[in-house]
Amino acid sequence: MSPERAPFSTLSFPVGSLGIIAMDSCKELGEHVDRWLISERQKEMRGAEAPVSFLIKSRCPRFSNGESKAIIDESVRGKDLYILVDVGNYSCKYNFMGVENHMSPDDHYADLKRVISAIAGKAKRINVIMPFLYGGRQHKRSVRESLDCAAALHELAALGVQNIITFDAHDARVANAIPQIGFEDVHAYYQFIKAMLHEIPDLEIDKKHMMMVSPDEGGIHRNLYYSTLFGIDLGIFIKRRDYSKIVNGRNPIVAHEFIGDDVE
Repeated sequence: MSPERAPFSTLSFPVGSLGIIAMDSCKELGEHVDRWLISERQKEMRGAEAPVSFLIKSRCPRFSNGESKAIIDESVRGKDLYILVDVGNYSCKYNFMGVENHMSPDDHYADLKRVISAIAGKAKRINVIMPFLYGGRQHKRSVRESLDCAAALHELAALGVQNIITFDAHDARVANAIPQIGFEDVHAYYQFIKAMLHEIPDLEIDKKHMMMVSPDEGGIHRNLYYSTLFGIDLGIFIKRRDYSKIVNGRNPIVAHEFIGDDVE
């Protein structure tokens, strides 16, 4: 790398020319990423003609009965594609038999598979960026129940996805379901701490004024990291269940108990 070249280079494409498909749930994020990439590309081009956009136009129109299909309006042949989808975006809506319906995680995931199917194997590589991992909380089997996350990862791998990028997965061990493809679990520790310090100016980080509390057992490792980093105490809420009863398929919670130092 020459001294004049910026550390980030968009001039070379080791896999294929870059393409971004931002689904309806991630339009704003996709546009932000696109603007940043164009800005970096313009810096390197030094006045030469830079690409107008890396975004690839796509849509998922729906029929009146709720069924849908994916349409890609540009060529994706030979491209290194990154598909952005937020399965937790409930603000997306569609018309179902004359009724406005909010899209569920299942709807977003189904549209993702439709888009991959519409690519029809023409892309050089397919990467999925999914900030909230679909089915991430259904990562283990406690009773006779489905393993939605592992099943979804298997489906994406079978459709030709080569890399999956997510943020703060509920349990990153779900990557064991797809050992032959890339699975990146990006932790947002720095962004969380930066936002907290910026938004709460009177925050006093010491054992006297602050405690890190985990809402359940699942978040204990993340909160242990924060409490160790800040040098403060750690607390946790645990759920007491009545294992002699089953209500709506689960043992009912009878109490939430706090374990930790006195917070008064």
